Amino acid sequence: MDMLNHLLVAEANHSLLKKIKYYSTPNLLICDEIDYLPLGRQGLNLFFQIISERHERKSTIITTNLLFAEWKNIFDGTTIPTVIADPLFYNSEILILEGQSYRKRISE
Repeated sequence: MDMLNHLLVAEANHSLLKKIKYYSTPNLLICDEIDYLPLGRQGLNLFFQIISERHERKSTIITTNLLFAEWKNIFDGTTIPTVIADPLFYNSEILILEGQSYRKRISE
């Protein structure tokens, strides 16, 4: 969400291209807990721009507690998850981890 908030601010102050380059440059970008909050239409568009810019050039890790079929919940029920899936899943490794949350074990 921090990345999307930075992109939304950059869009408002006309520095979006600079901020997209900022997030497109690292060799590895980790988007942790993508399922935390709905992205909204504009957040979704910005997220797609970052994924598209990084496609086949840089590595991206996305973590979520949702199955892909449930991504419509964070993408406001649109068909965009399918559009994002193409560049995101092409030449990707998908890891599905099951079991008790590591965070829950630490807090107990």
